[in-house]
Amino acid sequence: MTTFLGKTDPEVQKILDLEAKRQKDGLEMIPSENYASPAVLEALGSIFTNKYAEGYPDKRYYGGNEYIDRLEKTAIERAKKLFGVPHANVQPYSGSPANFAVYFALLNPADVVMGHNLPDGGHLTHGWKVSVTGTYFKSVPYHVLPSGRIDFDEVEKLAKQHKPKLIWVGATAYPFEFEFEKFAKIADAVGAYLVADIAHVAGLVIAGAHKNPALYVDIITTTTHKTLRGPRGGMIMVTDKGLKKDPELAEKIDRAVFPGTQGGPHEHQIAALAVALKEDSSASFKKYGRQVVKNAKVLAKTLMANKLQLVGNGTENHMILMDLSKTYCPGAGYFAQYALEAAGITVNKNTVPAEPVSPFYPSGIRLGTPAITTRGMKEKEMVKIGNFIAQALKEIKPYRLPDDKNARIQFLKNFREEIYENKNLLEIKKEVEKLCKKFPVPGIK
Repeated sequence: MTTFLGKTDPEVQKILDLEAKRQKDGLEMIPSENYASPAVLEALGSIFTNKYAEGYPDKRYYGGNEYIDRLEKTAIERAKKLFGVPHANVQPYSGSPANFAVYFALLNPADVVMGHNLPDGGHLTHGWKVSVTGTYFKSVPYHVLPSGRIDFDEVEKLAKQHKPKLIWVGATAYPFEFEFEKFAKIADAVGAYLVADIAHVAGLVIAGAHKNPALYVDIITTTTHKTLRGPRGGMIMVTDKGLKKDPELAEKIDRAVFPGTQGGPHEHQIAALAVALKEDSSASFKKYGRQVVKNAKVLAKTLMANKLQLVGNGTENHMILMDLSKTYCPGAGYFAQYALEAAGITVNKNTVPAEPVSPFYPSGIRLGTPAITTRGMKEKEMVKIGNFIAQALKEIKPYRLPDDKNARIQFLKNFREEIYENKNLLEIKKEVEKLCKKFPVPGIK
């Protein structure tokens, strides 16, 4: 099919077509990825991208925003209703800018912040040392127990000792339900703001497949893709509890987003978010969210039946964190990611609690079920996929990360060349493609 893009820029069109084929023919199992609907994609690529709209509805610095104001108000009201909050800001460009705005609204440089330690599954913007958030603020990370669960005794001890002004609850590689109520008790005891970053589980919250943080925290941040199935963007929401703690909290957040950390909002992105939030309010989406968790649990059970070790021995959400350090070798997550990619299964290498190597060559992989559930796959397919993964991982058994760092570059280059020609992995890829043909990807013909 000839498109405007195809006529104007055949090179980019070709790349797009190749990516569409990759998405159609393979299993997207990175837990932070999903498929937006055709309606969301249409809004994202709409003429709303043409308009500048610095400021907020009814308070713009540019003219011609009558319909933009209606659009943004629609997105705000839908977000407030879905999450049960009195205030929502839909302008953050993505999750990290949303989190930066929270810091700007609440903290001064060198104030103390607590967040989930990055190698233990936390997020870069929750105070990790190489991030702005760990450079301009005093970061006190908390950790997980050998079981993989958050060590609440340590959280309480650190909070009492360091008196943080802000505590984050949220993570990127944590297969358990977040215990917001435990964090709230600790935060209230030391007078800290409690912020829930629910980027990964926002869609599960709406679906009733994960508890809602709104009753326990002061502020909620989230991305709008992942389990929400919207465009790539962010939101910040202020709860009733937050307004009770600080009646000016909503205004502080809004000022921190604009003009504090951003300029003109991406209204095409906000249009797509409004569409996604309408879709998220449907009964079918709630069914979807519950199926995501069901699928993840069946997949986890299948992987463990194949003698693969999972952090926490399973999952309570959409995500599985596999520890390959003992089953194979320290650093095996690197080998696993490429082997699975050669088999048509996309995951990401990831550190595991008490990581024995480094974030560059980690010992685990992170995988999840949001995208494959969007395609309509259910429990039966999870068993099949779990067995595909177990078969594929057998092909990394001969490989071990060299201790000599200088020898690693050539070794890994040779590994990648070999693994993409591995006959067993290519056979699995054919089976994956057969499975994928039965489950179309929304928005891709």
